[in-house]
Amino acid sequence: MSTSRGAALTHVDAAGDVHMVDVSDKQPTLRMARARGRVLMNQETFDLIRQDKIKKGNVLAVAQIAGIQGAKSCSQLIPLCHPINITKVSVDLTLASNSSAPPLTHAVVIESLVRCKGETGVEMEALSAVSAAALTVFDMCKAVSKSMVIDGIRVVEKSGGKSGHWKDEQECTGN
Repeated sequence: MSTSRGAALTHVDAAGDVHMVDVSDKQPTLRMARARGRVLMNQETFDLIRQDKIKKGNVLAVAQIAGIQGAKSCSQLIPLCHPINITKVSVDLTLASNSSAPPLTHAVVIESLVRCKGETGVEMEALSAVSAAALTVFDMCKAVSKSMVIDGIRVVEKSGGKSGHWKDEQECTGN
């Protein structure tokens, strides 16, 4: 099977059966991935997070821990991901405002960094970290507002392995 670009689908065999890719012949290399996303929200929710007045507790601290746990649990959540020996996970959450995009003009911006020395990349672990952190922000704040939007979760940089270093064009231009 191949995609529209002609690249073979690595998780599907010639008979169309799904399988986990065999990485046993690959040499371990240092791998890194950064992912980013955000939770858009209204002014009231944003202010309560900033003032640490959400009744469930410190939103940013709990979401940071959830993000780390999300990276570590990736292979349990996504069926064809390999369990890998992660050597570093960091999850940073920052508060940001943009008055030009009402009504959800405020956001918790989430960025993860994941590293390992292994045979396969850590993009999925970085995305899982951001996703788990974003879901935690939503869960902790939904009593205040259910209109939050989880938005823009994507890989913004990766390095290691056969394809080497890659950075999202938006990152290079500063957008």
